[in-house]
Amino acid sequence: MPRDGQITTAEQAANDDLVLAFGWLQGAANRLEYILGRAIEEECGISHLMFEVLLILGRAGGPGLSMGAIAQERVLTTGGVTRLVDRMETAGLVARDENPGDRRGRLVRLTPLGEETAVRAARLHAENVRRLFLDALPPERREQFTRDLRTVSLAARDALPRLR
Repeated sequence: MPRDGQITTAEQAANDDLVLAFGWLQGAANRLEYILGRAIEEECGISHLMFEVLLILGRAGGPGLSMGAIAQERVLTTGGVTRLVDRMETAGLVARDENPGDRRGRLVRLTPLGEETAVRAARLHAENVRRLFLDALPPERREQFTRDLRTVSLAARDALPRLR
């Protein structure tokens, strides 16, 4: 379809190259998240969202992160993160400690079980990503594709409003 910016019918909308491209991206992401998340849940006993929080905390290292920082990273509300962290704390994956920079706040950090679970889930996840995601592409395009995805992801992150 020509790119003149004029979509005037539902058929044009449904067949617009840009609309289709985003639909393919979203469809692939949704399907892969379901497949990969289910594998993590079955093999490691945690949800994909919990795995992502373990990775965020692993990336942060040190004393941990505030609920607000986790929420910003994951694009969740602080209330949603608090409920998730409550479940993760009950499962022994994370602990909350005093925040020396904020007497009212707490920092969330990985426990040894959280560290072990993150490593086990990441090994499984990496293998599944390779097999179900990257192996679908020609070998010579994989590295550039992952760089391009990072560029798109960072641009989208930068366009987000700051969560409070």
